[in-house]
Amino acid sequence: MSDWPLLSLVIFVPLVGALFILMIRGDDAIVARNAKFVALWTTLGNFVLSIPLWVGFDNQTADFQFVEQYNWLSENITYHVGIDGISMLFIILSTFLLPICILASWNSIQTRVKEYMVAFLIMEATMVGVFSALDFVLFYIFFEGGLIPMFLIIGVWGGANRIYATFKFFLYTLAGSVLMLLAIMAMFFEAGTTDIPTLIAHGFDPSLQKWLWLAFLASFAVKVPMWPVHTWLPDAHVEAPTAGSVILAAVLLKMGAYGFLRFSIPMLPDATVFFTPLIFTLSVIAVIYASLVALMQEDIKKLVAYSSVAHMGFVTIGIFTFNQQGIEGGIFQMLSHGLISGALFLCVGVVYDRLHTREIARYGGIVHRMPRYATFFLVFTLANVGLPGTTGFVGEFLVLVGVFQVNTWVAVLATTGIILSAGYALWLYRRVIFGVLEKADLKSLKDLEAREVVILAPLLAAVIFFGVYPQPLLDVMHVSVENLISQHQVALEGARSLFLAGR
Repeated sequence: MSDWPLLSLVIFVPLVGALFILMIRGDDAIVARNAKFVALWTTLGNFVLSIPLWVGFDNQTADFQFVEQYNWLSENITYHVGIDGISMLFIILSTFLLPICILASWNSIQTRVKEYMVAFLIMEATMVGVFSALDFVLFYIFFEGGLIPMFLIIGVWGGANRIYATFKFFLYTLAGSVLMLLAIMAMFFEAGTTDIPTLIAHGFDPSLQKWLWLAFLASFAVKVPMWPVHTWLPDAHVEAPTAGSVILAAVLLKMGAYGFLRFSIPMLPDATVFFTPLIFTLSVIAVIYASLVALMQEDIKKLVAYSSVAHMGFVTIGIFTFNQQGIEGGIFQMLSHGLISGALFLCVGVVYDRLHTREIARYGGIVHRMPRYATFFLVFTLANVGLPGTTGFVGEFLVLVGVFQVNTWVAVLATTGIILSAGYALWLYRRVIFGVLEKADLKSLKDLEAREVVILAPLLAAVIFFGVYPQPLLDVMHVSVENLISQHQVALEGARSLFLAGR
């Protein structure tokens, strides 16, 4: 398959599936059924198609692989895609989760099913495109393109306050992205190209770097989301349908941290070092503040949403340590959070589909009626806390090892987030699962059906397997992380040399 445009196929196959769904005709029941099956088989096929990216990936080189480059808008703006050991893992995560999202929506989405499935397939194409793009204009199109289907998913199929939540999500993200577009234009006028590998090697003036870095921060901080621009996330999660919350937490939030890794650190090293204390400060606040707010929540989904803000704080701390353990820990934490938070939102969706409420006080004692559900929920809760033997432990441990080498106070303060996470996660589990089964409607609950077990089992297997044996993921990213650190150091030394020469 070496001669195939494999990466382009993984990007655009979902769009082909979306086109097929748009051509489906018939009465509403037939259209809905066929749209579900087309979306499911398209996403399953795309996941299978993405597996050769991992199988054929060479872990011993930091060069971009599966590269494709074609003339597009001009000689300086091309269709240029490729992957390294960092981006490849997020593509696999995206294609792995999409069939699960389609299955999770099988019974819960009853209106405009055709349009819903089209929105998810378009979003899959944009997500894979973001992690594949090696041209800034192409990256920006995919980055912004993903806003539209998510805007519709929340706004059309969301809860009672969906209009408020979806416009807040859209406006926050768009405002930051406009500043990123200005930074891309400034880079183009400075370097004469939007080719990402070329821009990494360009070496921007230190005084310009700070303005560019702040423009990128405006976009990536909202996407992560970092404190204090996180307020759109809980509203979006609460109002989004279950599958929308899964993909929002598992993949879309990772785009901001990926942007720091791909652009801010290697392209703008001087500014990155200058603003690292700011990132540490905002990240520590996010970890502690979001954890405390999670403790006060009465809505299950909102609690999990604030948990995501806290865990993404660990990610940004790890990324800006500039050492192997910290950055690998940050990347691993992103992958782990994608699996665990996605699974937790699916668990919330299971009980919501039965009772149509997310209020914690409405539950209690459901272990007596849903023992299989209680088992799955327990494993994902403990993984969210960072229990050894799960992926949550590996990511947080590596981040703490990395940050202890850089700043002991940041490490100590971040560690309090682990303690607080045990508090809110286990308290939630106790109130929902344990206790006396008193409420009449809870006594008629049915345990997980076969479809729901099929949805949760792959996530459970991945969380435990990579928690016990994380080496396959670490091997893929190791050389690329080494190269990222090397690029950062070389660029930083070059910028300092130019500065001294100018003086």
